[in-house]
Amino acid sequence: MPFAGIDVGSLTAQAVLIQDGRTPLLKTIGVSLLSRSIRVKPNPLDSARAVMGELLQENRLSWDDITYCVSTGYGRESVQGEGLAQQNMSEISCHGVGAFSLAPRVRTVIDIGGQDAKVIRLDEKGDLVNFVMNDKCAAGTGRFLEVMSRTLGISFEDLGPLAHSGHGRVELSSRCSIFAETEVLHYLQRGSERADLAAGICRSMADRVMALVRRVGVEKEVMMTGGVAKNVAVRSELERMLNARMLSANMDPQLIGAYGAAVLAQRAGARS
Repeated sequence: MPFAGIDVGSLTAQAVLIQDGRTPLLKTIGVSLLSRSIRVKPNPLDSARAVMGELLQENRLSWDDITYCVSTGYGRESVQGEGLAQQNMSEISCHGVGAFSLAPRVRTVIDIGGQDAKVIRLDEKGDLVNFVMNDKCAAGTGRFLEVMSRTLGISFEDLGPLAHSGHGRVELSSRCSIFAETEVLHYLQRGSERADLAAGICRSMADRVMALVRRVGVEKEVMMTGGVAKNVAVRSELERMLNARMLSANMDPQLIGAYGAAVLAQRAGARS
């Protein structure tokens, strides 16, 4: 019987099913992971029902087959309140547990989602030491990259590869998303290369995240989680600034919050 994690964020929702609490990468010992990710719907409950419903249907399972479910993300409390989950946990806890379960060497987790960015410090047991969060400005979040991508006339997924293809970098001076968008439009009108602008956008994003890292203090090893971890340019800029290679989770980084929730569900189920 599977354990479940549901992560309803501001831009996407993820559902994960695991057979036990160990890493899904160890297939030789019978561990398996099933997952699904969708764009969020207007209501977090609808997002939770849709993402888990699709995952269950794909695998010929039902809600009754779930042993225990933990919800996380912006909609976590309402998801639990409607009985879709037995418990809800913060994104801090779920991303920390998820990252540590996949790579026990990790000590710093950088989670960049659609509406906020978090830097999480863990000890050698995977317990929380400290964290800092930016949820008051979009400039250091996935929303900023989405807006900038639209301004450049490309998809969010193409921003990182485009930034890597440039021969230079246009430095952005604005610290605000709205002003940065105006600045990018100004550069485009002056004939600046989109690739160079993309590189400047990703560098600007990394600068904002590093400000959080300095506040909490970085301890190597480091792992990125959340949707922005897929952006190769932001990731490489952070590695350069940290002077360290990121640990690889060997799974979609956008699933790590839901995976951590599923691991916590397994632990809670074992106690009940």
